[in-house]
Amino acid sequence: MNPVDYLRISLIDRCNFRCLYCMPEGAELDYILKQQLLTDEELLTLIQEVFIPVGFTRFRLTGGEPLLRPGVVELVKKIAHLPQTQDLAMTTNGFLLAPIAKSLYDAGLRRINISLDSLDAATFEQIIGNHGRGRWQQVWDGIQAAYHVGFDPLKLNVVIIPGVNDHEVLDLAALTIDKNWHVRFIEFMPIGNGDLFGDRGWVSSAELRDRIRQRWGLTESQVRGNGPADVFQIPGAKGTLGFISQMSECFCDRCNRVRLSADGWLRPCLLNETGQIDLKSSLRAGCSTTQLQSQVRELLAIKSEINFKQRDSGTVGTYTRTMSQIGG
Repeated sequence: MNPVDYLRISLIDRCNFRCLYCMPEGAELDYILKQQLLTDEELLTLIQEVFIPVGFTRFRLTGGEPLLRPGVVELVKKIAHLPQTQDLAMTTNGFLLAPIAKSLYDAGLRRINISLDSLDAATFEQIIGNHGRGRWQQVWDGIQAAYHVGFDPLKLNVVIIPGVNDHEVLDLAALTIDKNWHVRFIEFMPIGNGDLFGDRGWVSSAELRDRIRQRWGLTESQVRGNGPADVFQIPGAKGTLGFISQMSECFCDRCNRVRLSADGWLRPCLLNETGQIDLKSSLRAGCSTTQLQSQVRELLAIKSEINFKQRDSGTVGTYTRTMSQIGG
């Protein structure tokens, strides 16, 4: 089993999009009340006094949409400037990014993943839940702003949904040719929207690679990130293509991460809810950080390798959350 040193931190469960693959269509979500969210102080205490002593050095800020978190730039600065922080990244939908991209960079953020599931505005609006015209352009402006202020390489996350955006694979792959952009194709999962998954299914990474290979050729890249992507490159391209194949190619044996929800639940696995720890309640009840460290170590010791077909094994309730509430 790989050392687990990578913590995905959900800053907020709210999002300004309702992406098809992330939330059930038409569903009403019970968002976490403000007083139930981890405060900045609590989050920093957990990072400094629990996770870092246990061995975590790499952090990714997610949501919901993390840029909806009040004071996010200052929080980024505090985490980035911890001496033990070896890597700090963020995943965002990019809608609010353009005006604060430079502030985030100046605060110490160096790596950013932006969701861009289509290059067509109408398709994009369909995927994000028809939130109104102009959203694609605002996200594209956020991508350009991030690139120009210095986020390099810049990663674009693409969830491929059959019959919705799978016809754009070559156009999206072409973004890597002239710029050092890293496009990540992600297989569609049923965690966020099981009904749509049952209707549409998914396209395997192998099939996507074959399409790209037939157009340009494709070679394995020497570039490797912190995550599970298998990385390739169009010959002569400045950027890379990553394929995250959680449906077709189980990579649980390479898993190096756990997830902290916005209200303080530590989740060892994206695919099921076994063994979660409510760190926030323990912290507020006066539990010492030494005790919390022990709880986290115990969780890591029993962290199991569970592929998609085994996702229900051992799940015993506590709560059930969509992809947006988990933080991806």
